Amino acid sequence: MLHYRTIPVTAFRQNCSLLWDDASMEGVLIDPGGEVDRLLAEAARLGVALRQIWLTHAHIDHAGGVAELVARAGLPVIGPHPDDQFLIDGLAMQAAAFGFPPAGAFVPERWLHDGDTVALGEHRFAVRHCPGHTPGHVVFHNAEMNRAFVGDVLFAGSVGRTDFPRGDPQALIDSIVGRLWPMGEQTVFVPGHGPESSFGQERRSNPFVRGT
Repeated sequence: MLHYRTIPVTAFRQNCSLLWDDASMEGVLIDPGGEVDRLLAEAARLGVALRQIWLTHAHIDHAGGVAELVARAGLPVIGPHPDDQFLIDGLAMQAAAFGFPPAGAFVPERWLHDGDTVALGEHRFAVRHCPGHTPGHVVFHNAEMNRAFVGDVLFAGSVGRTDFPRGDPQALIDSIVGRLWPMGEQTVFVPGHGPESSFGQERRSNPFVRGT
């Protein structure tokens, strides 16, 4: 069975997810934006052996801890989509601009594309490319646990910003409608910030996508 724990990190309170399989106690970190000591300590406390880093996108609050984790724990980086390469290259500048600790670039072991899958043990996650917030944003969906890890595409009551470099408001709405909604209204999503919600709840009440 899969389990996860949401760990808000950095001054931006970004939801890093520690996800693990209780059969093997192997796990991944989704979007480790910072506070690496805290993330490693929580994995150790739970007895989780970290195996990979999965990235939805490469903004500093989601990817700022990646290079340190690679250096300290030797974890391979999976994702995001290659269209976020420019953000990875600019992580040091992002850190300086937003007052984050220094952050280095890294090289993903594997870029992700729409329709790919990633695996944790025997459990498979579908990958959907959801541009708009960033051009290379991806989402991870596991039907077995009825969860989608959506980064900054969609929030409870809001949607991702599109005023950053290469943001695209129409692409964001198209991603939500065309790639998130087909996962099902009962699907619970873990956003990059704030509380969880379901796709059905957002279709009914979120003013940015209500009725889509």
